Amino acid sequence: MATLFGAKINKATLLQHVGQMEQIAGAKVCELKNGPEKGVSAIRVKTGSGFHFTVLPDRGLDISAADFCGKSLCWRSATGDVAPQFFDERGLKWLYGFFGGLLTTCGLSYCGAPGEDQGEELGLHGRVNNTPAKNVSVSCDWKGDDYVMTITGQVLETFVFGPCLRMNRTITATMGESRLFVHDTIENIGYAPSPLQYLQHINLGYPAVADGAELLIPSVTVIPRDAAAENGKERYNSFEAPTKDYAEKCYYHKLAGDRRGYSCAAVVNRKCDGGFGAYIKFALKEFPWFNEWKQMGQGVYTVGLEPANCGVEGRAKDRARGCLDVLKPGQKRQFHIEIGALVGKKEIDAFAKSVKSMTGGKKPTFAKND
Repeated sequence: MATLFGAKINKATLLQHVGQMEQIAGAKVCELKNGPEKGVSAIRVKTGSGFHFTVLPDRGLDISAADFCGKSLCWRSATGDVAPQFFDERGLKWLYGFFGGLLTTCGLSYCGAPGEDQGEELGLHGRVNNTPAKNVSVSCDWKGDDYVMTITGQVLETFVFGPCLRMNRTITATMGESRLFVHDTIENIGYAPSPLQYLQHINLGYPAVADGAELLIPSVTVIPRDAAAENGKERYNSFEAPTKDYAEKCYYHKLAGDRRGYSCAAVVNRKCDGGFGAYIKFALKEFPWFNEWKQMGQGVYTVGLEPANCGVEGRAKDRARGCLDVLKPGQKRQFHIEIGALVGKKEIDAFAKSVKSMTGGKKPTFAKND
């Protein structure tokens, strides 16, 4: 049963108050029409709690805009929702279409820094975010007294004489809630083993990210990626005002989890409207790596929360480390993630208490990157 506008309400009672459920919650399919985003299909979802988000089927079923009661949960880049035909995979040119957003998926056969792996030139963060989905379906229907919005589709990364991977994605949200769930199943549909590098690039932004905001995360070990991150590593979990010529800092986190094997992370701004932020929850067995992207630059002002099955230094680096994930023909991997808003002191304090319970209140140690 949903909680709407401060009260519990069941299906039968709610339907007496509205002529169409879109008055309260639903998913609307539309098409973007302006500039380099022209022709991009979009699905705008609202849950009735004040939580809204936009899914882009033409950009790998990723999530661009997201807000709660008019406050953005994510950072949006200057590029906008660029159509996939402008994609250029060479080197860092992926960034020409990096819209930021609540969720940018990286992969599938490679992600992280550009470079060469076994003679193959690989660009930044892979192809999946710039590949249109097929067999997209949108459903809004009752499940008992819960009204549920569901978006499904398939994204393929297929290459003759190369990797043949298929990602089946399901995104769900329930009326009255301020969260969503993403469930991905990635399958090797080819006849040869394929590397699998998969990373969820969750880009939080103002006003959740602001001067004095903090990262709540159950870190056991924090590993600065490079010399830039080593400088000021003690402030990995605190954020400052936008800074001119800021050099990005990336940190690998080894995380604790709860008794079910789940971990979490959030960025919260306690000064914003009594407290505001965004969180993620995920299973450690599905996401054994976690990267924090701290970017305090002017206009490029974001904190990336990045659960993954890989590092962010490129496929060759993971191969050299001996930790490159490989899917056999017909083999599948499952990935689940929850993303939502934290609103008010009570919700933030409860999340912080949960984080503390995972670590026993111990501060993390710092280690060197190998």
